Amino acid sequence: MAIGRTLPRAAVFVDNEPVGQASASGLFVIGFDRDSGPSCSLRVETEQGPASQLLSIAPGDFDIQAINGLPDNQVDNFPPDLLARIKAEAARKRVGFASQADSDDFRAGFRQPLDKYRLSARFGGQRILNGVPKTPHYGADLAAPTGTPIHAPCAGQVCFAEAGLHFDGGLTMIDHGQGLISLYLHQSRLVVQAGQRVQAGDLIGSVGKEGRATGPHLCWRMKWRGRNLDPLLMVGISAPGA
Repeated sequence: MAIGRTLPRAAVFVDNEPVGQASASGLFVIGFDRDSGPSCSLRVETEQGPASQLLSIAPGDFDIQAINGLPDNQVDNFPPDLLARIKAEAARKRVGFASQADSDDFRAGFRQPLDKYRLSARFGGQRILNGVPKTPHYGADLAAPTGTPIHAPCAGQVCFAEAGLHFDGGLTMIDHGQGLISLYLHQSRLVVQAGQRVQAGDLIGSVGKEGRATGPHLCWRMKWRGRNLDPLLMVGISAPGA
């Protein structure tokens, strides 16, 4: 990911595609997912004219992780009623992913959502579930006991909060501005609701093992306009001049 500073409300383009405007203070954020190419063109356009820069993107190093012993209906054996439920949940989550708050809460950077944890799975690893290859794991799994407090790592607005999802269990999403959304999966307890504003360090829920999980942990994810980001790479990063 990258946080940049330009003139207020400058138009931002990534590989010639418009991705919105800088904030009222001139800050913007962009992200690169697991399979991004080796470079990206960044351009901003202001009343004074355009400015562009070619960004180099380092390749990632990803694991292969096999997980066995999951119930069949958590892998690929979905009866019609469960498939309908999964589709309905996905539709509700899309509303949360579509949130694009006009803010730059990301400017102050991110802290860890758990005070203590064991990293049980890194971002981007290929998942093999009950012997079936699946899409990569787009999160960082932070193993901790059930009930461990989860704190907002950065200020933002809650754009989704729902318990009991088939795959995700208790799920919270927080919009940190300009389409940068962080996600917190498998929670045993949620203490925030959609529309609520949170500050860095606020309690948002508790670690659990709800949904598709073999043990208590927090799956911490992050997306920017549909691109999956490694949230651990955001820890300690702040905006230029912040």
